[in-house]
Amino acid sequence: MTATTTTSITTALLHLSTLLHLSTTAFSIGVNYGTLANDLPSPSQVANFLKTQTIIDSIKIFDTNPDILRGFANTNITVTVTVGNGDIPALVDANAASRWVANNIEQFYPQTRIKLIAVGNEILFTGNKEWISHLVPCIKSLHQALVRAGINDVKVSTPYTLGILQNSVQPSAARIKPAYGKVVFAPMLEFLRQTKSPLLVNPYPYFSCSPSISPSMEDYILFKPNPGIHDDNTNITYTNMFVAMMDAVYSAIKAMGYDDLDIVVAESGWPSLGDPNQPMCTVENAVLYNKNMIKVVTSGEGTPLMPKRRFETYVFALFNENLKPGTAAERNWGLFRPDFSPVYDVGILSNIGKV
Repeated sequence: MTATTTTSITTALLHLSTLLHLSTTAFSIGVNYGTLANDLPSPSQVANFLKTQTIIDSIKIFDTNPDILRGFANTNITVTVTVGNGDIPALVDANAASRWVANNIEQFYPQTRIKLIAVGNEILFTGNKEWISHLVPCIKSLHQALVRAGINDVKVSTPYTLGILQNSVQPSAARIKPAYGKVVFAPMLEFLRQTKSPLLVNPYPYFSCSPSISPSMEDYILFKPNPGIHDDNTNITYTNMFVAMMDAVYSAIKAMGYDDLDIVVAESGWPSLGDPNQPMCTVENAVLYNKNMIKVVTSGEGTPLMPKRRFETYVFALFNENLKPGTAAERNWGLFRPDFSPVYDVGILSNIGKV
């Protein structure tokens, strides 16, 4: 074999390696790692599976489970942790916030790549006045505690349901509900801008499903061909609800002067199984929704009002969780079963994982 041939082969292999890396990077996606089950593998097994068998590079958990934080050490998988809703009022106190950071962040960081602290989950949706009134002060308190601890690359934010919006059928007309706007949202958005932190939203087209839904609306929700919904203000016709929801969020924060903020999809997904009165909960629909959502957020094409943007996104959820209360659908949002076998394939298994 000549030196020229060797060089050519080496160059070709390097190109192939680069293409494979770019392909993996382009389609990488995060997951919500819930643990309301009694049959799940250990966190270290989960971490090893995600690292070696999938293209998932980030997880979001709904607490600060130390076993999970230890299990994901030295994996290079980023972790978003969550402050419990009920803990929010107490953490406004600076000393309490510092203790929380010491116990839940410092002892694991940076071996575990904790990326963000989500303060509560959909707090405005709870209607709890004490939690709502203390939300922004708590977020600021935790940020200041991180600064005091010398941790400068862990962000602080909070996830919102799209119930915060009004007039959102036509995305350009969407606005933050007045009850939240000045009191909670304006100071929140200002904090996010100052700290270069993202706005976290939980868009769930699934929850717009009902027994009386029209076939065209069902197609609109599931990315199937449909007439679409026309926005008279922009002359844009939206042919799927997820993109419309993202542009509605953008329009609402733009109206408040904060269209420069990053928007992260903290949760979205589709259940693969439901009760007999939940006919939309099928594997076929879960594949259709999640594959198309992942394509939207990773393609780089963006949305009509946010062109050429990718969106950090956490699919809900990693596993089916057999102890979740409620309907069968609540227990069947997982991409994987507890034995790591896929419930369905949306293209997140790596080439190694497919062998």
